[in-house]
Amino acid sequence: MTLDNKRVLVTGGTGSLGQRIVRRLLDGSLGRPARVTVLSRDEAKQHEMRLRFLHRRAATDDVIYEQAREALAFRIGDVRDDDTLVEVLRGTDIVIHAAALKQVPACEYFPVEAVRTNVMGADALVRATMAASSRVETVVGISTDKACKPINVMGMTKAVMERILVEANLRQPDTRFACVRYGNVVASRGSVVPLFLEQIAHGGPVTITLKEMTRFLLTLDGAVDTVLAALEHAQRGEIYVPRVPAARMTDLAEVLIDGRDIPIAYTGIRPGEKIHEIMVSEEECHRTLERNGYYVICPMLPECEPQSTSSTVLSSEYSSADITLDHAGLRDLLAPYLAEPLPAELKA
Repeated sequence: MTLDNKRVLVTGGTGSLGQRIVRRLLDGSLGRPARVTVLSRDEAKQHEMRLRFLHRRAATDDVIYEQAREALAFRIGDVRDDDTLVEVLRGTDIVIHAAALKQVPACEYFPVEAVRTNVMGADALVRATMAASSRVETVVGISTDKACKPINVMGMTKAVMERILVEANLRQPDTRFACVRYGNVVASRGSVVPLFLEQIAHGGPVTITLKEMTRFLLTLDGAVDTVLAALEHAQRGEIYVPRVPAARMTDLAEVLIDGRDIPIAYTGIRPGEKIHEIMVSEEECHRTLERNGYYVICPMLPECEPQSTSSTVLSSEYSSADITLDHAGLRDLLAPYLAEPLPAELKA
C-alpha cells in the first residue's frame, strides 16, 4: 500500500504513539502523503510538536523536516464534536484513530468522560465518515489489551469502541474499518519504564503494585508497525494483535536498577488494574488467524467475515502470564532506552 497523495488524519496525534506514527508517515518509506493532519484538543502539545517537527535540522531528520514543511498540518478539536469531525474528514482518505482517555485510574474516577471520548468519539467518527462529502477509504482504531475480558472502565469503553468500528463496516460499506490491539508500550508517555527510571534517579523506591504482576512489552516502533500492518493488510472488521514478549514487573525493575542499592516497594493493586494482560481471549482464539507475523482476530459478525477460520492458530488465550523474557532478554529490549535520554515527545 502506498500513501502517495493520500490525505491522512491522526486523531490524538500529539501522544507518544501519534507522534511516532506521524514521523513514520512523513519519512517517505510509505510514499509521500499529500497531507498529514494531527487532530487533538491540547494546543500546548500541538505547539511543542509543531516546533519539534518543523525546526529540527539534524541530518537524520532531513527527510522528515522537509516533508513536514510541506505536508504536516494541525487542527485543534475534539473527537466528541460531530461538526469538527465532519469538517476535518472532508477530503480525508485515511484515518488513524488514536484519540482516547487511556489512564486506567483516571477512567475509574471519571467513567462518563471515558465513555464520551472512547465510545461516543468512535461513534461520532463513524457517523462523520458517512457524511455525503466524506471519501474516507480506511479507518484503523487503536485499542488495548484491556478491552479483552475487561475489568476496568478504560477496557470496557475500548471494547465497545472495537465493536462500534467492526459494526461500522455494515453501516458504511464504502469505508474499511479495522482495529489494532496491544498492551504496554515501552517508554510511552505515562508507562512504567519512564516512571521506574525517574524513581531510580531519585534513589527509589521503585514502586510495583504486586509481585505477580506481568506485562507484554512492545516497543513504540513495534506499535507503529502494527498500525501500519493493519492499514495495509487488514480486512474489514479484523483486529490486529502483535506477537510480543512478556515479563514480570519485578524483573523489569531489577534490570533497570542494575544492582544499585535501590529498594522495591509493593504498593497494592490500583483501581481497575489487571494482574496479567490478555490480548486474545479463550473465546476469540477460535477465530484468530496468523498473518505476516501478527495474530488477526476475525470479526464476530458473520457479515464481516469473508474468509474461513478453519486454520486458527491459538488453542487458549494469549496472556502475559506466559513469561518469555528473563533478565538478559529484558536488558536487550531496554538497551535503546537506557543508552540515551528519552525523546522529548515521550516525557510527561
